Amino acid sequence: MTRTAFIISLTLALAAPMASSQPVTHAPGGVLRVLDKVAGASQDVEVPNGGWFETGGLKVTLWECRYPQDDPSSEAFARLTIEGRSGGSELFNGWMVATSPALNALDHHRYDVWVLRCMIPEGAADSG
Repeated sequence: MTRTAFIISLTLALAAPMASSQPVTHAPGGVLRVLDKVAGASQDVEVPNGGWFETGGLKVTLWECRYPQDDPSSEAFARLTIEGRSGGSELFNGWMVATSPALNALDHHRYDVWVLRCMIPEGAADSG
């Protein structure tokens, strides 16, 4: 089994119980952190669903951010595509989980990108 196949199998196995036992809500966007490991600098970026930003050598697109309906502040699941700006090569395409960023992570020599949280509409955190 290849590394990619193993990661996909593990991700599905771990996510299946969460998905079946806990309904999720779609957020209007998410907050991502980008770390430049060479410069030692990080930045947090708010991105709406379908939106993108460029930083350093990356173009990051957030397709969707979801959170547990009954506990909005507990978790975030974000679907991302990350491309290299030079040549547009796809570096990452998949779901990231805020509480387990290493489960399905960007593999890049200079940059780390991970999900911090979903942008939760006002009042959503109080309704659970």
